[in-house]
Formats: sequence, C-alpha cells, structure tokens
Amino acid sequence: MYIPCVYTELIVSKEYRAKVFKSGNSLALRLPKELGLKEGSTMVLREERSGYRFEPEDAPKKKLDISGFWGKAPWLEVPERRDFDERPSTIAKRKAQQGE
Repeated sequence: MYIPCVYTELIVSKEYRAKVFKSGNSLALRLPKELGLKEGSTMVLREERSGYRFEPEDAPKKKLDISGFWGKAPWLEVPERRDFDERPSTIAKRKAQQGE
C-alpha cells in the first residue's frame, strides 16, 4: 500500500474586508490601504474553484546595462566593423535622384 507524503506550508495570513461598488458600467473592489498597493498598479485576477485570487502583475525584467564593461578586458580586440552592402533598390533610387 502506497501512502503519498503530503507537505503543507504554514501560511500566516491576515483577513481583510473589501467592498464591491459600481464604477461606471463595471464593478470595482475597494481594497484597504494596509495592503500597500500603489495607485495605478496592475493586478492579475484569477477565478478559482473556491473564489478569486489576485496578485500583482510581474514586473518587466530589467535590462542589463553593459556600458560599464568597456575597457575591463583590454586583451580583447574590437572586431572591424563590416557594413552591409546597400540594397539594389536603394542604389537605384539614389541613381534616379542624381539623374543617372
């Protein structure tokens, strides 16, 4: 007989009351200030079997600023720049403008 081992996490939570009200043609949920949400922040709302769950939308991933790396590896050589050849349509347009 196999008995699965179930792990549960201890969840410490507070209970808040929120009021639903009409805002234009929609319903809105007035949330308590104690939640620490910022005005204008985007939330994700999920409908679950037991009710609804909302959480903050994931923040966009930050881009890495590599401008400070220049000169950190002096043994590396900067490769020569290879420009692309012009498109035939660009060459023809330039010639037409020059009157060739």
